[in-house]
Amino acid sequence: MSDTPRKNGLTYAESGVDIDAGNAMVEAIKPLVRATRRPGADAEIGGFGGLFDLRAAGFRDPILVAANDGVGTKVKIAIESGIHDTIGIDLVAMCVNDLVVQGAEPLFFLDYFATGKLEPAVGIGIVKGIAEGCRQAGCALIGGETAEMPGLYAGGDYDLAGFAVGAAEREALLPRAGAVAAGDTLLGLASSGVHSNGYSLVRRVVAEAGLGWGDAAPFAPGITLGAALLTPTRIYVRSLLAALRAPEGDGIRALAHITGGGFIENIPRVLPDGFGVELDLDAIAPPPVFAWLARTGGIAETEMLRTFNCGIGMVLTVDPARAEAIAARLRAEGEAVTVIGRIIEAGTGPRVRPRGSLAL
Repeated sequence: MSDTPRKNGLTYAESGVDIDAGNAMVEAIKPLVRATRRPGADAEIGGFGGLFDLRAAGFRDPILVAANDGVGTKVKIAIESGIHDTIGIDLVAMCVNDLVVQGAEPLFFLDYFATGKLEPAVGIGIVKGIAEGCRQAGCALIGGETAEMPGLYAGGDYDLAGFAVGAAEREALLPRAGAVAAGDTLLGLASSGVHSNGYSLVRRVVAEAGLGWGDAAPFAPGITLGAALLTPTRIYVRSLLAALRAPEGDGIRALAHITGGGFIENIPRVLPDGFGVELDLDAIAPPPVFAWLARTGGIAETEMLRTFNCGIGMVLTVDPARAEAIAARLRAEGEAVTVIGRIIEAGTGPRVRPRGSLAL
């Protein structure tokens, strides 16, 4: 091996990292970021940290609530299908839906985008989706990080992580202490589809069916399989905040975001010890994608219930006397609402007790 120095030294670009491309992307996304401004944040990027003014946001005695998440292997479908402008909505949704279940209003969001080779058009598409998710949730995109890491990620592969911070007045935090009681009503809010959980199983089903992302979706006429499976996660923030702040809102006792683990794992997370739910599967109308997955993959109902949302993305535990008023408020805010069960005393038995069956 020669010890003779190279006449022209190596550069960062030659090692696979293009600083100029990163700078160009930052400039290109600034208008997208500015569009997420809200009271408390000017949504400007380029500094070393983002700022948020809680006083300007109007809080009196706030408790900060933070959440972070990703979108799992759903990004693999975005990469392989070349559809990059909706996955950012999923990223925001997975974080802000976790905030609102605690009664918190999402205030600001930061993202982390890591890739093997930065393609500015791909990055801009991703941030476009993130900005749209922030707009839907009413939070400001105040910063983020783009990391180009050749050798760690292959070619155009990428991954995403999101970080959201919200706030709630101290007395408004959920679940409400001591409020959940046997006989409370469970309301389910319809999902937009698979959302962002269970995609390793989804991809396995697609592979075993011999389908490609550009093929027609068997469960959604007129759209490709890739586009159908990339339908963004529904963001429930505005409708739930409107319901919580309405006169009947104090009848909402707990909220559960149905993510990884499905109904079986997520509903008990917001219930006091000793309580469970009787879940009426006959009342749930799963979108066609779930029936296709179950039939094509031979997936048992029990596995569907613990892996997917099966058509219900958010569950509310409410005072039975106010259930009708709360449901009406949510429908006025654009949600499809269904009574899907009730709270029971579970003792030491299973905390989620399904009855009936899913229409799969």
